[in-house]
Amino acid sequence: MLFMDCKMVDVLRGRRRLLVSVFKPPCSFWFLLLFGVGGLVLFIHLQDLSDMVLQQAPGVKFRSTTQSRQCGQFSEIVRLHQRSEESDVDPISPMQLPDSQWKRQAPTPGSREHDPGSQQVTKRHRKLLKTSPVQHTNSSSSSSSSSSHSEISRRLSDVQESRRRIVREVCGKYRSNISRTITPHHVSRIYVEDRHKLLYCEVPKAGCSNWKRVLMVLAGVANSTREINHVSVHYDNHLKRLDSFDRQGISKRLETYTKVLFVREPMERLVSAFRDKFESPNSYYHPVFGKPIISKYRVNASQSALKTGSGVTFREFIHYLLDVHRPVGMDIHWEATNQLCSPCHLHYDFIGKVETLEEDANFVLRKIGAPENLTYPSFKDGNPKAARTSTQITQHYFSQLNASERQRAYDFYYMDYLMFNYSKPYKDLY
Repeated sequence: MLFMDCKMVDVLRGRRRLLVSVFKPPCSFWFLLLFGVGGLVLFIHLQDLSDMVLQQAPGVKFRSTTQSRQCGQFSEIVRLHQRSEESDVDPISPMQLPDSQWKRQAPTPGSREHDPGSQQVTKRHRKLLKTSPVQHTNSSSSSSSSSSHSEISRRLSDVQESRRRIVREVCGKYRSNISRTITPHHVSRIYVEDRHKLLYCEVPKAGCSNWKRVLMVLAGVANSTREINHVSVHYDNHLKRLDSFDRQGISKRLETYTKVLFVREPMERLVSAFRDKFESPNSYYHPVFGKPIISKYRVNASQSALKTGSGVTFREFIHYLLDVHRPVGMDIHWEATNQLCSPCHLHYDFIGKVETLEEDANFVLRKIGAPENLTYPSFKDGNPKAARTSTQITQHYFSQLNASERQRAYDFYYMDYLMFNYSKPYKDLY
């Protein structure tokens, strides 16, 4: 019995050893299993790495930072951007920060968030990165440009107020006893542009030819100032004068339209007129003005000069201008501005000067709502080869006169000097 029990135990032990030997894997199995698991882990890691590299935004340095920190910083940027869109106020863009701060605060565009909207946020961030610098630059330059325009506008408005005040003061002091009744004579030099409600007083040799071109474009007569030649400006009668209207039409326009006057330093304007009319060929001024001037003021004049009226000197011209018994009447090209445009009767809204012609003219064009592409032109009528009359050229001509003649010429334009605040051109004048 005991023997049988021992046999049974031996049998059972043999079966257990058999089972153990059957189920015990060999070393090669464990090696293959470990190799497979390691390869799978490596594959997954390389796949994640390739995804992050593909999502890497251009220009941003790749770093391994924690997702929680990136998500918090990036969400703050998105909230700022959304707030700016709602309130129309530009937030401080991260691109404004110094380079080092931007790198510390900006999230890594390649990081993947765990929430469902992470991919959408990443695209929005990329859009923000692309557009924020441009929007900030445009907004900054636009704001700077707007501020600059406002400062220029204020400065020019202050200049205008000063010019109008001086005219009022001079008129009040020297012309207080004149009649305030406005006659057709007072408005005979004023051109009318009804579409933009503009009245412009023509002062020859003070930019009037180009101003007429501007008026013609405003009136729709021409599309561009470049299309208008000298003949069309002065002889085709495209523009209406204020004295062509009845009294009611004159009064209504004087009350409601913008009245504009442009002036020039009187001596410079005088020299410009002389050069234009007497030093260049002219079929009107040489026979009409030149012949009587040479006849009266030139001793031993040649028959040729008396016949043609050509070759009038500046001194002869000044003698004619200052003579109370002129052999021929006055002309608008050297008539005093205060006589042409009657600033003591007509309260001009805008007084421009040739010395700041382009700035003044374009300022008034913007004020009346002229087309944006219309600016004051710089065409030179008359002799295109001759230099524009400058201060130096004016001094050259007046150096041909003696002190008494210069003083009398200054006295002739004295009211223009006072009204339009021009300094005495020579120190010896009183």
